[in-house]
Amino acid sequence: MEKLKFTFEVKSIDGKSNFIAITAITTKEDKVFLIPEECQAMSLHKHIQSSKTFFTVKNTLKKRYQTRSVWIKTTQDILQTYVDEDGNMIFQDQFLEEITQEQMATGNKKCSEDPIVKILEKLVESQQNKEKQCMKKFAEKFVIEKFDGKSSSAHQWMEVFEKECERFNLVKEEEKIEILRLFLEKSCTDWYSSMMIKLSLHSEWSEWKSSFLQTYANKGWTASKYALSYRYQSGSLLEYAIKKEKLLLEIRKTIDEGTLIDIIAAGLPDFITDRINKEEMVHTNNLFSELGRLEHLVSRKKMMKKKEDIKPDMKNCGICEKLKKGVRYHSEDSCWFKKSLDNEKDKKQIRLVNNSELECKLQCEDKKN
Repeated sequence: MEKLKFTFEVKSIDGKSNFIAITAITTKEDKVFLIPEECQAMSLHKHIQSSKTFFTVKNTLKKRYQTRSVWIKTTQDILQTYVDEDGNMIFQDQFLEEITQEQMATGNKKCSEDPIVKILEKLVESQQNKEKQCMKKFAEKFVIEKFDGKSSSAHQWMEVFEKECERFNLVKEEEKIEILRLFLEKSCTDWYSSMMIKLSLHSEWSEWKSSFLQTYANKGWTASKYALSYRYQSGSLLEYAIKKEKLLLEIRKTIDEGTLIDIIAAGLPDFITDRINKEEMVHTNNLFSELGRLEHLVSRKKMMKKKEDIKPDMKNCGICEKLKKGVRYHSEDSCWFKKSLDNEKDKKQIRLVNNSELECKLQCEDKKN
């Protein structure tokens, strides 16, 4: 026998979990042999499970009760597992029951038309819908931010995600893979879609986790540089300290509190750190409490700066200097002697105009004479 046709079917264990089973084997002579119910699980068919063909079958079968009949080239191990020395079809020391193609087709048709089967299918569908709703409810209770590939460390985010799954008793691999989708956004959703195509929902969680960490692990120094160089600019001192702590913990979760306090304090202005006793800062909470107490200094400095900006730049009055009234500091527009100076200017202009008119008249008279 060069090849055998194996019939794969997606079955249910307890109405919740699915598994792929081998239900029948067909020879090249179109002889069909049924696999006993207790021997159908793929874990018992290791040589088939390790074949490349099964990998494709696994990606093909997505829904419960789907079936595929696929030819698989027989190796020496496969022949020894399913065919004895006399050419009989066996599995685990049992002779397999032979049926005709017509019997198999009739059995499948009856099974599909059976009202009990239809009722069970509806129950399964309703159960699956309930499971999806439960997943959404669980997701709402998860204490974790959505992952976008930029905002946080992939390793730390995955660690928190797995802890949340444990907290809600989501231990099955399919459940973890399914609920992961609800916590991804932006380009990460495209990664999830491609993983579904490559691995499918019925795959191992370790493969998904490994791919996630390899894809989104931060291998550069940009995040570290930003976290270390982040300094207080304006606003709340406490908000600065909390954000700085978050940035530092994202790049190095194992950092000790003493170093954490030193780096946070290094980004504070001198007039704040001068008022903090370093010896009393044992935990970051001590620093946060102290910064909350010193918030008024920032507000006070802002108020002083505003007053300085509002205060006009006073210069000595040019009018008072011209009139020899002494050095006085006020604007020329508000000077008391501005009117008298303007009047003198007007008089001079009038005199100049009158003189020019007289000169013109005299010149005209001289020409006539």
